[in-house]
Amino acid sequence: MRPLMNIKICPTCGSNKVKHLQKDWVGKYKGTTYSVPSLNFFECPECGEKIYDKEAMLQIEEKSPALEFKRKKRKAA
Repeated sequence: MRPLMNIKICPTCGSNKVKHLQKDWVGKYKGTTYSVPSLNFFECPECGEKIYDKEAMLQIEEKSPALEFKRKKRKAA
């Protein structure tokens, strides 16, 4: 899947070495680790900044324990 945007310059440090990646992404929320397999995003090798398009954010939100209450509420409706 191709990203919805094409980032060439890091918004944090200005580096022009930003890379598009597709890899398993891991996050933490209140001590709980969760992952999103094969997530498309951009990352700056200079400063570590990660940039996500709308689709990537939706995938992260779908797995996030922080939003579990929202998912349960939608299923109940």
